[in-house]
Amino acid sequence: MAAIAAASPRPKFSYMLLQLLEEVADEKGRAGPSVMVNGDAVPVRDWLCDALAPIAQRTPWRRSTIETVRSALEQADELPADPTQADRVIEERVRERVRQSGRCNVSRAVSDLCRGGLLRRHYQGYRVDHQNRGAQREAVYTIMPDTLAALRRR
Repeated sequence: MAAIAAASPRPKFSYMLLQLLEEVADEKGRAGPSVMVNGDAVPVRDWLCDALAPIAQRTPWRRSTIETVRSALEQADELPADPTQADRVIEERVRERVRQSGRCNVSRAVSDLCRGGLLRRHYQGYRVDHQNRGAQREAVYTIMPDTLAALRRR
């Protein structure tokens, strides 16, 4: 915990992220580029965002986002007349926004953990493994051996 606290300004979030990665990591601590969810391959970063999303359920930011999305849909006249359908459309748009901001939060936390020597990140994708982003490449996270051993001792 001291290493996580030293590496990250948000140690609780970083610890939760490491715990989630440990759950889906192979025996060598490698997680990604995708995670199987109900038979579908989901990019590991999106899976992390979805897994961490409940943390934001009660925040004022989420309530504000719901109102912003509702207002934008009303102004664009894209909100269905049926309240149930309207709520479903709003929830889907909010989920998209939460995932987008969540991807940034995950990347920031991973960068902190990489700088702290607790995690390693590389990208794997369409043509070849590559250290840089883009070109249909997805992140792969490897928990460092000492960190993995500590997480698995619990």
